[in-house]
Amino acid sequence: MMGESIPVKLDRAADESELLSRARGLAGESVATLAIRLGVALEGEAVRTKGKVGTLIERALGADGGCAATWDFSALRVELKTIPVDSRGQPRESTFVCAASLIDAERAEWATSWARAKLSRVLWVPIVGDSKGGERRVGDAILWSPSAAQERQFADDFDDIFGRIGFGDIEAMSGHVGRFLQLRPKGAHGRVRTLSPGAEGTLVAAMPRGLYLRARFTGAILRDPMAFPDDAR
Repeated sequence: MMGESIPVKLDRAADESELLSRARGLAGESVATLAIRLGVALEGEAVRTKGKVGTLIERALGADGGCAATWDFSALRVELKTIPVDSRGQPRESTFVCAASLIDAERAEWATSWARAKLSRVLWVPIVGDSKGGERRVGDAILWSPSAAQERQFADDFDDIFGRIGFGDIEAMSGHVGRFLQLRPKGAHGRVRTLSPGAEGTLVAAMPRGLYLRARFTGAILRDPMAFPDDAR
């Protein structure tokens, strides 16, 4: 349903209900119009970048997390994920969760991980538009927490991924490991390196990695928050 053109509030939402109401109030609005209402200049190709639009939605909803190691809405412990989708609502790419600490892989546990904390409560805001650069609009937001079954799969994926890293298999790792979560390169450029466990207790220089949610999984939960897709790879 098309959202009304209401004034954008930049202060913090008092609770989850207010936050979700604000997000749903943006539904149907074009990214360009929202930028004008916020007084933000979006020019050239930058308007189509995920990061630029994500920052715009953060401002529109009063996110306060910034670059700090906290949630986007820190007092509510809610993470914001803007997700580019096509006209059918299917995400075009995997969704970044958090950076992976490779050096700590042997000690990493899902229960105490930052990935679990980040995914415990997520406000999903789809950004709908075609892949040829047409006008993009804000979609219908949902506030989501993983079901028990989804979380068990996250834990299995996490243990599989970090178990392999801890055994020194970082260079053999690919995005195929993990059903819902996957590990992918995450760095400003290909020359960036970080330390990771190597063979026989050594340390090796490896490209930084991040944890991501697979597009088939995020597409499924946008349609049904309790979804457990048979094959999310």
